[in-house]
Amino acid sequence: MIIRTIKYLPLYAVLTVCALAVLYPMIYTFSYALMTPSEAQAYPPNILPSGIYLKNFSDVLNLVPIDRFLLNSFIVSIAVVAGQLITSSLAAYAFAFIPFRGKSLVFSLFLSTMMIPWEVTIIPNYITIRSWGWMDSYAGLTVPFMASAFGIFLLRQHFLQLPRELLEAARIDGCGHLRIYAGIVLPIARPALATLAVYQFLNTWNMYFWPLLITNRDTMRTVQIGISMLKWEEAMSHNLVLGGVTLVLLPSLLTLVFGLKQLVRGITAGAVKG
Repeated sequence: MIIRTIKYLPLYAVLTVCALAVLYPMIYTFSYALMTPSEAQAYPPNILPSGIYLKNFSDVLNLVPIDRFLLNSFIVSIAVVAGQLITSSLAAYAFAFIPFRGKSLVFSLFLSTMMIPWEVTIIPNYITIRSWGWMDSYAGLTVPFMASAFGIFLLRQHFLQLPRELLEAARIDGCGHLRIYAGIVLPIARPALATLAVYQFLNTWNMYFWPLLITNRDTMRTVQIGISMLKWEEAMSHNLVLGGVTLVLLPSLLTLVFGLKQLVRGITAGAVKG
């Protein structure tokens, strides 16, 4: 056992260095968020704070309406996740279990949209949202993202792994597609649904360009846009900015920590069967 451990010591050392390199920006952010203004401006820079200085967080809440930004981001993220779960699961069920003419072609067209860069669709989406009067609204922030080819693909791959005998038994008992979908497929597919929910929540929470493009009022800003209001042209207080960044990071970090297992399990399961 000892010899085997020694054999893998170089590998563990490399992995430890890589982990520290990945975690360093986060450690730096949390450390500066707890520093006093004098510690944050010291040279050479301090690595760790001398104590826990929580006034940075209260100053952030007083300077910008970060609570409103957090609420907006939660509303937008939860709405997009709910829309993706509904549309993706329904479409995935149809592609997995309902035979119709041209199904393979339609599914290929859906997948081909994954190769279209998001930047290409920004202008058409912006023109559409503006023509509908959805600027500065939750509808404009959420509706363009309530369906995705990735979600359909992920859930379809998971649905294809369900035992056919179970579905055939349900049909013999007189169950229709809606009852099979709601009573059998969705409960069994909870890991895949959780995977999609975690993945989409993180993506939506971290959106920057689209909320910046279609929102003009501070009351509709999301956290990624609102946090930039802590920087001024004349000066910048690093401890305040990183205190705000810490508040913004906490929800996504908690989601990632509690949903990482489902995220990894769902993505790997979806890649088993084509």
